[in-house]
Amino acid sequence: MKNYDWIVIGGGITGSALSYELAKKGLKILLLEKELNPDNATRYSYGGLAYCSGTDELSRQLAQDGLEIHRNLSQELEGDTEFRDLDLLLTINPEDDPKKVIKYYDEFAIKPELLTIEEACELEPLLNPKAISGGLRLPCAHINPPKTNQAYQQAFLRLGGELKFEKVVELINVENSIEGVVTSTDKHYSKNTVVCAGGLSRSLLKTAGITVDLYFTHAQLIITPPVDLNLRTLVMPANSKRLMVESEINSDQWDNISSELIADVMEPGAIQFRDGSFCLGQISQIRTNPTATIAPHSSQEIIRKKVGQFLPALQNLPGTWHNCLVAFTPHSQSLVGKIADFQGIYLFSGFTSTLIFAPPLARYFADWVTGKEEERQDFLINLS
Repeated sequence: MKNYDWIVIGGGITGSALSYELAKKGLKILLLEKELNPDNATRYSYGGLAYCSGTDELSRQLAQDGLEIHRNLSQELEGDTEFRDLDLLLTINPEDDPKKVIKYYDEFAIKPELLTIEEACELEPLLNPKAISGGLRLPCAHINPPKTNQAYQQAFLRLGGELKFEKVVELINVENSIEGVVTSTDKHYSKNTVVCAGGLSRSLLKTAGITVDLYFTHAQLIITPPVDLNLRTLVMPANSKRLMVESEINSDQWDNISSELIADVMEPGAIQFRDGSFCLGQISQIRTNPTATIAPHSSQEIIRKKVGQFLPALQNLPGTWHNCLVAFTPHSQSLVGKIADFQGIYLFSGFTSTLIFAPPLARYFADWVTGKEEERQDFLINLS
C-alpha cells in the first residue's frame, strides 16, 4: 500500500497548480483526475487574466502576484502558456448610461477608460456600433488555459509527482479523519487530502458528511476551429448579471438535487486564441443536479444570436457547443483552507478569477502547509 504526503483531487488549473507547488516543496504528491480529456472549466475558459479587478488589499496583491507568475510561467514550467498582454473591452448596452456603468468599477485596482462608440469600434473593428452606447477599456492579459494546465502537469511530473486518471467516488472518513480516497479502480491513502474538483467539490465532500458554501453553474459556450478573422480584444459585457444571480443563491435549494432551471444568465463575450480559434458567449445556468442534461440546440442558437448582436462577423462561424460545471461561492470569496471539525481534509476552490488567483494562492498554500511563511495567511478561510 502506497502512502502520499498529499492527495490532490482534480486536474484542472487549480489542482494542477497546487500539485506543482506542493511537489516543489519536496512532498510526495498524487494528483487524481477523473478522465484524460475532461470537460471542465479550465478546458473551456476564455483565458483572460483580469489583474485589474482587485477590490481589496488581498485581491489586489493576489492579482499582482498572479500576473508576475504568469509573465514568467512559460520559462519556469518549460512549456508555452501563450501569455500575452491584451486589452479587455467591456461593452455597454444602448439602454445603459456609460457614466453610470463606469461607477460600478470604482473599487477596481485599475480604473477603466470610458470609450465613446467611435473609440470602442476603433479599438475593436469587429464591434457593431449600433449595439452599444460606449465601452470600457481595461488592461488585461491572456493565456491558453489547456496548454497552461498541461505545462503545470508536465512540470509536476518532472518533480516526481504522480498523475492518475481515476474518478474519486468517496473520501475515506474514519471518525472525522480523512485518511484517503476511494476511486473507481483503487484506494489511495494520505494524511492530507485537498479537494480541487471545481463544480463537483460540493457533492464529493458530501460523501464524507461535509457541507460547504460552494455551488456551481452549468456553463455553455461555442468553440470554433481556427478562422481567418482577427479579434483584437477580449470582449465581455460591462454589466454582467451573473455575479448578482450567484450572490442570491439559497443554500436550501441545494439540499434537493434537481435538473430544474433555477436561474440563467447570458453573457455575449468573445475571445480569439493564438491559433485563430474562438470561444463565443457563455450561458450560466443554475441547476442543482451536476449531471443535468442541457439542450445544446436551443442554447447554441441563443449564444449565436446574442454574440452576433455585438460582433456580427462571428455569429455564423462554424463551431461546436460545449458545457461544463463552474464552481462559485455566493460571496465571491475563494474557499482555501482546512475544513473545520475534520482532520486531513482541505479545500481549494470557488475562485472568481481562477486563472489569475489560483497560481499565487497555490504558492501561498504550499508555503503555509510546509511552515515556510508565517505572515502570509490572510488568504485562508474558516471553512466551518
